[in-house]
Amino acid sequence: MDGRYQGFQDDEHGSASGRLPEQDPVGPPDGAVAAATPVSAAAASAATSLAADDGSDHDTRFFGQPWALAHIFGVEMWERFSFYGMQGILLIYMYYSVAEGGLGIDQATATGIVGAYGGTVYLSTILGAWVADRLLGSERVLFFSAWVIMAGHIALALLPNVWGLGVGLVLVAVGSGGLKANATAVVGTLYSPKDARRDAGFSLFYLGINLGAFLGPIVTGALQSSLGFHWGFAAAAVGMALGLIQYSFGRKQLPAASRVIANPLPANRRGLMIGIAAAGLVVIVVLVLTGVIRADNLAGVVILVTLAAAIAYFAVIIGSRHISGDARSRVIGFIPLFIVNVGFWSLYQQQFTVLTIYSDERLNRMIFGWEMPIPWVNSINPIFVIILSGVFAVIWTKLGDRAPSAPVKFSLGAMIMGLAFLLFLPWANGAPNSTPLLAIVLILFVFTVAELFISPPGLSVTTKLAPERFHTQMVALYFLSIALGTAIAGWLAQFYDPKNEIPYFTILGGIAIVLGLALLAAVKPVLKLMRGVR
Repeated sequence: MDGRYQGFQDDEHGSASGRLPEQDPVGPPDGAVAAATPVSAAAASAATSLAADDGSDHDTRFFGQPWALAHIFGVEMWERFSFYGMQGILLIYMYYSVAEGGLGIDQATATGIVGAYGGTVYLSTILGAWVADRLLGSERVLFFSAWVIMAGHIALALLPNVWGLGVGLVLVAVGSGGLKANATAVVGTLYSPKDARRDAGFSLFYLGINLGAFLGPIVTGALQSSLGFHWGFAAAAVGMALGLIQYSFGRKQLPAASRVIANPLPANRRGLMIGIAAAGLVVIVVLVLTGVIRADNLAGVVILVTLAAAIAYFAVIIGSRHISGDARSRVIGFIPLFIVNVGFWSLYQQQFTVLTIYSDERLNRMIFGWEMPIPWVNSINPIFVIILSGVFAVIWTKLGDRAPSAPVKFSLGAMIMGLAFLLFLPWANGAPNSTPLLAIVLILFVFTVAELFISPPGLSVTTKLAPERFHTQMVALYFLSIALGTAIAGWLAQFYDPKNEIPYFTILGGIAIVLGLALLAAVKPVLKLMRGVR
């Protein structure tokens, strides 16, 4: 699901700053409707006045939610449609031969590019949050990012060869990062912190995310298999265009808070920032032209950049003189969770690398004489997420304080993810098309269970552990763990050999289980470092 949860946590203060709530991101709809009681006209007037001033949009036309939510729901659904639709056919487009409509790129290099691209999306969320906080506000960044995404899909659809691939992926990565970072903050501005509809509103928003993620690979996969890759990329562009059209008409109805610039950059520093950005671009171009950054080492470059950024963030926060001893201890307690999260995403994100190759070469996709397109496999996970997320939300709600602590959830998520990789072993090294479709459905079910243990609580515990002064930086650290894991997923995929799969699935599955067991054994000291946060 590629971090779909990370795109919809709201700012508990209702700002457009991109900060995220101290709560699990997926909660069950409230469902409670207050009983109507007779009130005097004066009391009704006073209540109306209070309601008007509490920061919520009290419109209920969109399934009991503010009508403005429909516009954000729409643009996010179509963005996810285009994002996952494109990603569903991206890898096979790169390694299929030119005669098959692809680019003929070496398979190992292609998987590295997919990993580097995914990592860059999450790196871009940090840039998108910064631009929103300092320059434009969340709503404007969301709007402009959608245009950038559409331009990227158009480039993939129309521009030929590797240059079209490069231009398209850069634009989609930067745009998706900007939209992912800010759509949540805009939704948060529709509700006051105490609005009873808040969880239900975010659950509805989350439904749009997974609806788009389900439909995208279905449409692009069907077009790719029948008409060609560029028709699939064009469908992704059309989907983003539909989202933009709807949003363009509805964005004026969003509250003014969605356009607030939380921490405006002083005018006298804008020139410096522009200079730094320009210098960074020049350095990247020089490194590409001189061959230091190449297609075959792109994943490694993204891994190193992300790792350096994460270490720098940790050093700055832990070394700050402006936080208390308890706050510093909590940040140190976050380090084991960060490491396990990286390990989890480095396996989970192989849905778009190793699983795609496996579906192409090993999976029996014949259904009553009809061959299912490869990208349709990527639509299985969103179905399970839609079904199971509500189940997990109810379970955690029922358990209350008896629910497992965050370290326990992280450890279980990692171990279950390792188990999912071990489930490939009964069919490993088989003949072409020898793995039954139901086997992949089972494996992706386990993928989803693992995700629901580790992904929804991730940002929740991050915001709880964050020192007040470094709230946004801690959220950036969480995104960096996903970026690092995603890039590693692409790098690891180069070691996957369809002719000798047993070592690959055994070693990676075993490492994930050991990682989870190590955290489980360290739960007590980690909780001690977390100083009361669970």
